Amino acid sequence: MEIAGNPPTRALSAQRHDRCPLCVDLDGTLIRSDLLLEALFGLLGQSFLSAFNIPLWLLSGKARLKAEMAKRVDLDAATLPYNEPLLAWLRDQRAKGRRLVLATASPAKYARAVADHLGLFDEVVATEGTTNLAGPHKAEALAERFGEHGFDYVGNARPDLAVWKRARRAVLVNPERGIEASSRQIIPVETVLDTGRPSLRDYLRTLRPHQWAKNLLVFLPMLAAHKLGDPALFIQAVVAFVAFCLCASSVYILNDLIDLPADRAHVHKRTRPFAAGLIPPAHGVMLFPALLLAAFGLALLLPWMFVAILGLYYVSTLAYSVWLKRVVLVDVMLLASLYTLRVLAGAAAIEVVSSFWLLAFSIFLFLSLAFSKRHAELTGLLALGREKPLGRGYVASDIDALMSLGAASGYTAVLVLALYINSSDVRVLYRYPEAIWLLCPMLLYWINRVWLIAHRNNLQEDPVVFALHDRASRWLMLIAVVILGLASYPL
Repeated sequence: MEIAGNPPTRALSAQRHDRCPLCVDLDGTLIRSDLLLEALFGLLGQSFLSAFNIPLWLLSGKARLKAEMAKRVDLDAATLPYNEPLLAWLRDQRAKGRRLVLATASPAKYARAVADHLGLFDEVVATEGTTNLAGPHKAEALAERFGEHGFDYVGNARPDLAVWKRARRAVLVNPERGIEASSRQIIPVETVLDTGRPSLRDYLRTLRPHQWAKNLLVFLPMLAAHKLGDPALFIQAVVAFVAFCLCASSVYILNDLIDLPADRAHVHKRTRPFAAGLIPPAHGVMLFPALLLAAFGLALLLPWMFVAILGLYYVSTLAYSVWLKRVVLVDVMLLASLYTLRVLAGAAAIEVVSSFWLLAFSIFLFLSLAFSKRHAELTGLLALGREKPLGRGYVASDIDALMSLGAASGYTAVLVLALYINSSDVRVLYRYPEAIWLLCPMLLYWINRVWLIAHRNNLQEDPVVFALHDRASRWLMLIAVVILGLASYPL
């Protein structure tokens, strides 16, 4: 934590017996988030159709919008990303006898929940009724309550300048660009608390580049059609891969914003940048449409069928994020379909027809992996002594059923592979198709291994990503490539 002031140590010491009320902003100051945006995405997560009411509420003013949000969305104050260095400083001020007031434009329902959780504040001033308590309205309310220049104010953003004009002194917390200079022109600044800004690494983490490995599936049709040696088609496949990565990252960001409460309750996901408060939700609101536009801009360089499949992928993932992930069995079937859509997109990008065998194999294999993902989540919950994941339709007692369904799907994928090897289609592409039989026991071993790892609560990531990072899986893939090569060409 960096403390800047003139000088901060002397300023803080001088306030040991200060009885002037200290009013503290909430969004972006006390917490590293914005409760209105959190409520907005929480509402979308509950009912996507509710989004159509938002413009109507906004026409009646921001206070109406906030009131309607607060009626429909509950926020867990205990899991919010608090600014811990500021909390420590506020506790010190309270220990010195300072009166603390939570002054926020957020709905009173949320402000009181935060105040009750922290147990720090003597009073709460928040948006109620028809007045949005931001900027001049907050300044007027505080000046009326404590007198002109009769309070100190802790804030961070441009609307806070109106409050500082009527305050005695200012405390700035991670001020937005230009705010410190502007505030110093109108009010003495007691302290500037700089508790860290988002880093490039934080933004990269929101894109989840490790998940891009799943998009390598777009190269599978090219491999299956034995066209890897065609440079023009390879470039088209690379463009398709990048477009899918950008589109997927756009969805990941939107999903993270919708899933904030569930992520904060999750043992691993709570460290994600938005859940942990490392990046403000407002940045995510700008990022996800920008990535989506870039994805479809690239897609326009490819055949129209690829653009259509990419659009279907986006709509499907959006439906999954806001609704279908809570519908038992439908969620895993949709996850499996999303993997298969990548295969179809790869075929569309290079204008080849996906075979029946490849699609049948893909859907059953990916269905097994989707079940393993849900099984691993429930296993992790049982280890924590919990019965039901937040935002999902499963309960702990489903764990055995998920294993049975997933294993059956995986074994069906092996059966499809075996039938393909025995079909007339295989001899068109392979000189020695009998060699491909070796893939069947290898795939059986790998599927059983994934399920054993999931059962032991050691499958902590997407199964496809796991396969690309797991040493045994990588060796099996290398051996499979060698076998396919030997089956294709004479020795």
